[in-house]
This record gives sequence, structure tokens and C-alpha cells, in this order.
Amino acid sequence: MTEHAFVEEAEDVRRELLAHCYRLTGSVQDAEDLVQEAMLHGWRSYERFRGEATVRTWLYRIATNAFLSSTRRRRHLPSDLGPPTTDVSLDVVLDEHTAWVEPLPDALVSSDADPAELVIERDRLRLALTTSFQRLPARQRSALLLREALDFSAAEIGDALGISVAAVKSLLQRARATLETIDEVPHEADEPAANHLLDTYMRAFETSDIRLLERTLRADAMLEMTPARTWFAGRTTCLPYLRTVIGQPGEWSLRPTLANGQPAAVVYRWGDLLGVAVLGLRGGGIARISLFGDPAVAGRFNASGEGRHAA
Repeated sequence: MTEHAFVEEAEDVRRELLAHCYRLTGSVQDAEDLVQEAMLHGWRSYERFRGEATVRTWLYRIATNAFLSSTRRRRHLPSDLGPPTTDVSLDVVLDEHTAWVEPLPDALVSSDADPAELVIERDRLRLALTTSFQRLPARQRSALLLREALDFSAAEIGDALGISVAAVKSLLQRARATLETIDEVPHEADEPAANHLLDTYMRAFETSDIRLLERTLRADAMLEMTPARTWFAGRTTCLPYLRTVIGQPGEWSLRPTLANGQPAAVVYRWGDLLGVAVLGLRGGGIARISLFGDPAVAGRFNASGEGRHAA
């Protein structure tokens, strides 16, 4: 294979490889680092590539093994760390030391897949599902994601990870058993419904209309805000807290975007970039609000050029 041919094929794989590495790490920055490492390693050794596998498969294997060789910490969301808070009069507990799951701008991984395949791609990147994968030990996570992404057999996964077929089957069995115990709230919304709910959510904050916000929330809605460990469950608890932060008209401004295949908004307070809010939708309402209060995380959505959402 020529260098030019390798570079072309590698670039064709970059976006989906980034999605794979994001699912492994729960972090956009870590995923980009792994992709860069895989690309560099692949380019340096492309002359030894003899076509026994595709460039895509080769790069997935390099990136996955780079992840397993790293010391990256498992990432969390607040709802993964303990029970919800019921007393909204208490100050939220900030935690700058926990490694938090980060949202993924859709623009970084969007492809030209047909609409049916695009739905599957977005579904695999859902925020709740990404967090669920973080609960798996690294080797279980890697084996399961190789199975999903490449449809590898147990023998192929074993060859990629340097372990026996029996070990691979054990990893897959334990990973699936763990995921089955996780009560993940599904994200369900067609495009018009998602657009309407996101528009209403943004308008409620920009006009400080708590009643409008209340109409969008499901009774079982949950609210979490990194880098705080504190989170709330149920509309009757979320709303009293939201009343304390909704402020006055003009305090907040929001720009629509897409994160993890879900409607989201880049959030500004008094014109300063604050973070990004990702919405989980179900049954015609907002079931989950995950606010990532980190301007650096939100800045990736500006840098990616993500425009108007399309659920």
C-alpha cells in the first residue's frame, strides 16, 4: 500500500474512529488523543501493512490497545455517584477532582450515512449509554465495543487484545450482564418533537419563565450539573432548584446544537460562555437535563461549527 492510499483510507475512518474512542473514554479530548496516536502509529508503520485486514480494522485495533495501555480514569456523571438530593436549600457540592463524562458534538462524528444508519449511530452515542459503558472495566468495555463496531468474532477480539477466546467470551458475558442491571432512561423523540422541546426549553431560560419550563419537564425528570456531585430527581424537586437559578430575562442566552445525537444548547450567562446542556427526551417531555458547566467543553461545540440541531 502506498503512503497516499493509506492516508486517504485512514482519513475516511477518522470520524467513526473518534466515535469509537469516545465510547471507550467518555471524553472528547481523550478520544482525539487516541485517534491521533492511532493515526500516527499507523502512518509510521504503513509499509508493514500487508492487507490481511482493512485499514479501518487495523486502526480500531491500534486505538483500542492504546486505550488499554493508558492510565485514563473512569468517567462519571453525578447521577452515577450517589442518590439524588431532596433538599434544594443546600448548596450544591462542587467536585473538581472527579473525571466527568463529557458531551460529544455531533458535528465531530456525523457522517453521510443514510437516515436509518444515522439513527443507529446517534443511538449508540447517547449520553446515558456512554455513561453506562464507563461502569465496565476497561477490558470488558473494549471487547464489547469491538464486537459492536466491527462485528468481530470472539477469536478476532482475542487476537486484537492478545487474550484467549475463552477470556473474550467471559468478558462479553460479564459486560452484557452488567449493562442489563443498569436502569437507563431511554431517549425517545422524533425531530419535530425534539425541536419543539428544545426551543421551549431555551425560551423558558431566556425569558425567565419558570411555568413554561415546568410544562416541558416530565414528572420523573432529573437534573445534573457537572462539576457538581449534587443532582435532583423528580419535577417537584428539580423545579424549586431551577427557580433559584433561572434569574431575570436576558440573563441567559442559549444556542441550539446537537450532542450525543440528542438536542442540546450552548449556554451563555450575561454573554459569557458557561457550558452546554444536553436534553434527554421521552414521552413528549424532558426526562433528563445534563448541564456541563465547563466553558472549555462548551467551546468544542463552537469550534466544531455545529449548527441548528436535527434530532
